[in-house]
Amino acid sequence: MPVPVLDVGGTHVTAALVDPTTGHPVPSSVIRRPLGSHADADGILDDIALTALQLPFGHGPLWGVAMPGPFDYDTGIGRFTGIGKFESLSGVDVGAGLRGRLLDRAERLCFLNDADAFALGEHRAGAAEGHDRVVCLTLGTGIGSSFLRDGRPVHDGPDVPPAGHVHRLDIDGRPLEDTVSRRAIRLHHARLAAPHREPDPREEFALPDVHEIAAAAEQGDTAAVEAFRYAFDALGRALAPWIDRFGATAVVVGGSMAQSWDLIHPAFARGLAQADRAPVRVLPARQPAAAPLIGAAHWVRSTAGTS
Repeated sequence: MPVPVLDVGGTHVTAALVDPTTGHPVPSSVIRRPLGSHADADGILDDIALTALQLPFGHGPLWGVAMPGPFDYDTGIGRFTGIGKFESLSGVDVGAGLRGRLLDRAERLCFLNDADAFALGEHRAGAAEGHDRVVCLTLGTGIGSSFLRDGRPVHDGPDVPPAGHVHRLDIDGRPLEDTVSRRAIRLHHARLAAPHREPDPREEFALPDVHEIAAAAEQGDTAAVEAFRYAFDALGRALAPWIDRFGATAVVVGGSMAQSWDLIHPAFARGLAQADRAPVRVLPARQPAAAPLIGAAHWVRSTAGTS
């Protein structure tokens, strides 16, 4: 039977049925709806469940659910505190809330980190395929990461950052996401574009967004070009020692920012090369939209012992 899956993001939720034979989403089943991460808990859970209930009947009882962190993936309880999204779900039993709303269509929800879901999908059917050790990054509001060894996420040990999370690293004496994130790139670009005026972080909403900065960079705008170079050079330098420790043979990059690959790749590769290390392949995701769905379904099947 098809495997039902959900990919929950800060601005949207996607539901799909994944064909157990091909491992890919059934195209006609994919549903994507807006999701307000600042709504109250019932509103968020209602919207997720409404999307899920639009899937056709005739699927299996186990659901794969890719969720951003911080989240307790074993118990299904949200731990969203101080991160600016899903705050109302902090301390909420998301699993119980969704099962109650899905009624007899869900026997069990198998939660996993959204970056891990992306990585598993790329390893099954994308750019990470064939690599025993690979680092996968999702670049959006912040930096999501997953370190895969033999097709399984690695969350602890000396070879990975704390919990396998790149966003917990520092670079140049500051948290990495103060340099590499949607917010950081917008603020740094504003400083470069108007060097005599310090941007007010409270007015960030009025600054050009990352896709607008990327468009300006592609037209040769020097401030925009430098904003991308600065951010992704720093990402390469921060990640390089962990690639070596982990023994990764490739880095796969997805997320909304990866659409600006021609800007990201040169700076990121240059940052990696500044460390005295062997080259590693840096690849764009081959399944940027489908990978989290593929990975969530694989997680269900591996959890149930059917793959």
